Amino acid sequence: MKFANTLQQPFTLPCGVTIPNRIVKSAMSENNANKGGKPSERIIKLYKTWGEGGSGILISGNVMMDSKALNEPRNVVVEDETYMKELKEWAQVSQKHGSHLWMQINHPGRQSPKFNKEVVSASDVQLPMKSMFPKPRPMTEEEIWKAIEGFGDCALIAKKAGWKGVQIHGAHGYLVSQFLSTLTNLRTDKWGGTLGNRARFALEIYRNMRRKVGANFPIGIKINSADFQRGAFTEEESLEVIDMLSAEGLDMIEVSGGTYEKAAMMGAGKKIKESTQKREAYFADFIVKARAKTKAPLLLTGGFRTLQVMSKAIENKELDFVGLARPFAVFPHLSKEFFEGIRTEVHIPAVKTGLKFIDKMGFLDISYFSEQMRMMGKGDLPDPKLSVWSVLFNYIKKTVF
Repeated sequence: MKFANTLQQPFTLPCGVTIPNRIVKSAMSENNANKGGKPSERIIKLYKTWGEGGSGILISGNVMMDSKALNEPRNVVVEDETYMKELKEWAQVSQKHGSHLWMQINHPGRQSPKFNKEVVSASDVQLPMKSMFPKPRPMTEEEIWKAIEGFGDCALIAKKAGWKGVQIHGAHGYLVSQFLSTLTNLRTDKWGGTLGNRARFALEIYRNMRRKVGANFPIGIKINSADFQRGAFTEEESLEVIDMLSAEGLDMIEVSGGTYEKAAMMGAGKKIKESTQKREAYFADFIVKARAKTKAPLLLTGGFRTLQVMSKAIENKELDFVGLARPFAVFPHLSKEFFEGIRTEVHIPAVKTGLKFIDKMGFLDISYFSEQMRMMGKGDLPDPKLSVWSVLFNYIKKTVF
């Protein structure tokens, strides 16, 4: 139980809010809102189940701050107080057992599929998947400031609805990440060029949020350790941006990595050293460098599987919070099971059919965990023995017939 005790320790953020323990359910896209971006009963039931698991923080999947810029057709959208009733219920059921619910706020930028009428980004650099993602238009100065205000307004609505914190999505190639990268930010004005200029968008979003929600409300950010693409956001630049963010007083920095083109957040395309494998997390080496650069609370997500390794990472002061995502789609009460000694490690099933040409396609992996979340949205528990073939057949049925 020693390792569990480490993870059960509370932690007080710079803003003064105390998180009950060190386990965070990191964001996964639910893509399960009702028409118009309204939070559905399915999402509320899903978070009711997760809330029963006793995690320190539950971070929502993508909540879009602009109804005209969606990453998926059924994203939750919060650009005004239209859905205040549903947002309040979402917060109440999630936090009934002590967890803190945080809203992950996002704008997809160029990662907006073609069902969006107009796509904007830092510059007009299009994704290689041109049949799915249209060429973006560079944002005007006015549009940049409007987006900054939108992030802040969304954070304030979350606070009014009883949520306990917010997270800026600044990773995985979305709009904030697009401004940070020289591959997608070709601007020559004050929003592009130097790293200080490219980081301005993220910094102004934070400042706007802080002015609106006050000094005592947690604000975090998710940032790439690197984009893992030639000419894109580098590890050295990420460390500098983390330094800038820390100076602003952010309450938590979550480290991830990759983009749609290089999905390092899933452990894809990375040769992992043996020493890193023993530490399990995909970005374990980077978090040590980040810790040397900042005193801001650090959250690391991706790859953790054993209680002992999670606990050691915290005891060694490499990080302050352990993030888990997909394990919660299969084992929703995982934190409670860790704390009660029921489980000391978690291994999620390999989502494979054995047919390489199918297994290489990302849709099956995503569909598998989406199906588990869908079950919880119906009020059922997920099925660790769920057949990959049944998920594949359902996917084909929905998309082909």
